[in-house]
Parts: sequence; C-alpha cells; structure tokens
Amino acid sequence: MTREAPESGEEGKVGGIQVIARAAAIMRTLGEHPQGLSLAAIAQAVKLPRSTVQRIVCALEAEYLVEAMGPSGGFRLGVAVGQLVYQTQTDIISLVRPYLECLSNWLQESVSLSKQAGEKIQVIDRIVAERDLRVVFPIGVFAPMHSTSAGKVLLAGLDDAAVRDLLPDPLPQMTRNTRDLPALLAELAEIRETGFTFDHGECSEGISGGSVSLDTYLGRYAISVVLPTARAARRVEAIREALLACKRDIERAIGGTACRR
Repeated sequence: MTREAPESGEEGKVGGIQVIARAAAIMRTLGEHPQGLSLAAIAQAVKLPRSTVQRIVCALEAEYLVEAMGPSGGFRLGVAVGQLVYQTQTDIISLVRPYLECLSNWLQESVSLSKQAGEKIQVIDRIVAERDLRVVFPIGVFAPMHSTSAGKVLLAGLDDAAVRDLLPDPLPQMTRNTRDLPALLAELAEIRETGFTFDHGECSEGISGGSVSLDTYLGRYAISVVLPTARAARRVEAIREALLACKRDIERAIGGTACRR
C-alpha cells in the first residue's frame, strides 16, 4: 500500500486554491477595466498563459461572473458580480437608494454609491441618468482612489501618513489631469475643510464627477455625481449643493425615504 493517495489529495487541494487565486486575479483585472479586455490582454495583465486564462474565463462565464462582449470580442465582469455586491451590501443600498434616485432626478445626472477596497474604490450601487448624453458604469467596478472624487473624499478621512502608506508613490497617471502625491495631499486638506471635491477628467478622459463622504452606522461611503466633462464646469456649484443636502438628509435620518428640497 502506497501513500500516493494522500499526496494526490494534498496536491489537488493546492491546485484548487491556485485556480481560485487565478480566477480572483482575472476578475480583479476585469474590474479595473470596465470597458473589457481580450483574452490576450487579460493573460498579459495576470501573467498567465492565454490557454490557462481561456479555461478560467470559460468557467467564470458559465457562472455569469464574466460575460463576453459580443462580436467585438473581449470580456468584462458579468451580471452575477453585481448581484453578489448587491446582496452583501443590501442594508446600506436599500437605505440609501431612495436618496440616490432623488439626487439623480434632481440633477438629471448619473449618481453612485462607493466604498473603499484597498487603494481603490468600488461602486456598489448606481442610478443612471435618463438623458441622451450620460455616463454609464457597471455595479462592482473598481477605480483608483487617488484619481476619483469618490476616492478622494474617502482618503480625506485619513491623515497624510496613512494616505502615504496606502497609495503608491509616484501615483499612476490615469490621464493628463491626474494629480501627483503632493498636489493630492494639498487637495485632501481642502476636502477636510469643505467636505466636497470635484475631479475634471482625472481618472478617465471626458468624465468628471463630484463627491461627498457619507458616515453611517454601516460604515463610511462616498456619494458621487458622475457626468460628461463637457458640461461639468458650469454645474459644479449645483452639484456641490445637491450632494451636501443629500448627505445631510441621509446622515440625519438614515433609513428614511423622504428627500427634502
């Protein structure tokens, strides 16, 4: 009688853990690229053979965790990811959603609810504006904290030392408008005074947004208004006022559905 069976079992366990880790790496990569990626691009990002990536992506696709983008090719996160996020965050989402709907209707712009996920923010709910030129983004998407208004209002809750520990230096330049670390720290000092910030195409060209933080008994979140940069400049003050009013309403009576104007 040999001891090969226990060794095989252990090898299988290690192999299973490795597959899960690789699948998680693929999903994180797709979360960072909501526009989708080809199999070759995914393989390059996660540093795995294309054949390995294809097998894992096919398995994830079968569970609706990844979806094909159609004739153009490529893959993105699937609808099941949004469902999982919604289920795990259902309390805060159910409490805040009426306010998000009211905010979106008031401004006629897309709005989102985000939380910190490491050095990134994750969108856990959103309302897409009903108008011709609008910004559409999926639930579950990740974005860098340093180049988004949502990320910056959450970073402002930390001291400068904690921000330096959290973020890489130099900061990745997402667009030509992305701030470097000294400029970011200066902006965070302003946010701590005003409670509001706005980014003009710092994460994605042509997309801007304003945000406030939301402190609740369920944790700290960010509420954002996201809109095309083309009409952002003339709307900053209206967005600031609407966001701060929404923040006051939620923090004063979280769980209510009234939206006072």
